[in-house]
Amino acid sequence: MKGKPRHSRPGDSPNGHPRNGGGAERARPRRQSHNGSPSGHGRGVWLYGIHPVLAALANPRRRCFRVVLTNETEMALGPRIDALAQGHPIGLPSAEIASREVLDRLLPKGAVHQGIAIQVDGLDEPSIEDVCRATEVQDRVCVVVLDQVSDPHNVGAVLRSAAAFNAAAVVLPERHSPGATAAMAKAASGALERVPLVRVVNLARALDQLKQAGYWCVGFDAAASVPLNEADLSGKIALVVGAEGEGLRRLTRERCDLMVRIPIARGMESLNVSNAAAIALYELARRG
Repeated sequence: MKGKPRHSRPGDSPNGHPRNGGGAERARPRRQSHNGSPSGHGRGVWLYGIHPVLAALANPRRRCFRVVLTNETEMALGPRIDALAQGHPIGLPSAEIASREVLDRLLPKGAVHQGIAIQVDGLDEPSIEDVCRATEVQDRVCVVVLDQVSDPHNVGAVLRSAAAFNAAAVVLPERHSPGATAAMAKAASGALERVPLVRVVNLARALDQLKQAGYWCVGFDAAASVPLNEADLSGKIALVVGAEGEGLRRLTRERCDLMVRIPIARGMESLNVSNAAAIALYELARRG
């Protein structure tokens, strides 16, 4: 395999947010009806869409204030929501029935809510030290590190791929990075509840901490000489991906142990960051 010598690798993935078991069977609660526009009461944020909402309801660490859904969605998902409510350790509110027009007014213009929305508190985000401790005894594990990725849809798509391929975390800088918004949650399709999102003050320092914990930092650059399929990707890997066009910043690049490229057709400069991350995660998973 190409690349420079590996540093020593001293490896339980921070398991995002495990599902909780259900309780004893009981009658479904009576739904409240809403004819007007639901009020947010100034608490938390609204998430929408079937996958993000069900994932939030299943997350024992997520505090939920309100669940609003249409009659049609209640008929389809009511039993599932009730089962999740029975097993939630801190309890879930009774679902409220509202018209599609009410949901349209409640959420951002053009939101594809699929007839359901939930008002929640933000999640507690782990630190890079938490990630290093949680993966300390693992011999083979991966985290994704994002540099200069500011689009919440891209971050959400990366989270979705990270969940699909069992990445331990997604790491990004505090500055110039999107918050855990409804747009990110919708793009993540439930993965925001499953994959720890780690924000760091200094990305270069975070990479140093990962290296000290035995991670091999692999950066991506379209001009790199080593193709991804020929790179050494065994052990603990931090996949370091930059924004399309801007790429990795100098200090980020300097912390990488190896730079690789994804072979693509001539005439195309690069891939979207979420596509590049998905390909890299698949390559790691393919090698077992």
